[in-house]
Amino acid sequence: MKMKQISNNNYKVNGPYFPNVRLRRLRKTKALRDILQETRISSDDLIFPLFIEEGLKNSKNITSMPDIQRIPPSKIVNVVSELLDLGIKGVIVFGIPDKKDIVAHSAYSEKGVVQKSIQTIKKNFGDRIVVISDVCMCQYTTSGHCGIVKENTIDNDSTIEILSKIAQSHAQCGADIVAPSAMMDGQVIAIREQLNEAGLHDTSIMAYSAKMASPLYTPFRDLADSTPTFGDRKTYQMAVTNTRESLRELELDIKEGADMIMIKPALPYLDLICKAREMFKLPLCAYSVSGEYALIKAASEKGWINETDVMIEFLSSIKRAGSDIIITYFAKKMAKVLLEK
Repeated sequence: MKMKQISNNNYKVNGPYFPNVRLRRLRKTKALRDILQETRISSDDLIFPLFIEEGLKNSKNITSMPDIQRIPPSKIVNVVSELLDLGIKGVIVFGIPDKKDIVAHSAYSEKGVVQKSIQTIKKNFGDRIVVISDVCMCQYTTSGHCGIVKENTIDNDSTIEILSKIAQSHAQCGADIVAPSAMMDGQVIAIREQLNEAGLHDTSIMAYSAKMASPLYTPFRDLADSTPTFGDRKTYQMAVTNTRESLRELELDIKEGADMIMIKPALPYLDLICKAREMFKLPLCAYSVSGEYALIKAASEKGWINETDVMIEFLSSIKRAGSDIIITYFAKKMAKVLLEK
């Protein structure tokens, strides 16, 4: 088309001009915008994290995570009932034990807080809700690290043995999905083999495949009482700068037998979510982490943003990037918004 300058309604356009094309026609009314909406979030996409503290009598508020609480075992049924009423069909369970040690014994105890919690949920709700269990050691070790400490380093192979025991104990109590989050090499295949040997062939594995060594986990560590007592987790969690290495982690977990893959955090890694969606066919989960939640809550409390609008925009961006499901602390709030539409 010949380049020219055209005056139209008191403004000028340099270059090709298409007088019959006005995209604003598609945005004229809310009803029109609604029927043409490309990315949609439903309550089926949302997973709510549950933090259950052993021995707790009343729910406990955590300053860095407004509206998110540690709950006592006695409140599990009430909380899950509320989630189901909102249309949320999935939870991921984290436990805070009353005893810790260097090898995380309580993490795989038959009477552990997560094990009992899973049993309670399944006894009362059966298959109405999907139970995902976080398989890690950081809440259960005195070091606050995700594995066995030997000479101030995290030992990969001895940690995998414990992770496999934890996963088996969760599956035997009724977990639908076990989610290893320790970022140990070979953890997925070790857990798959352990589950198969125990006859738990139908338990799915959601691998925390690309779990970055992010500063956005700090509020979670307050909530889960899992701050490391020394060092950091950069020797086993992913470098925040490395896309290709992250994709290798995803590919390896798939080869080892993961049924689903996860990227964590979500918002700073939308590019990685998009690449993973293009490359792999497995269900893809994004974990919108505590720091993402806390930043929105803090800005909202200051009156700098509209919390609901920003929540919807952020969650929509995660879905648009290619995530099938989203673990988010905003799950209840987003579900309520969806019910009001």
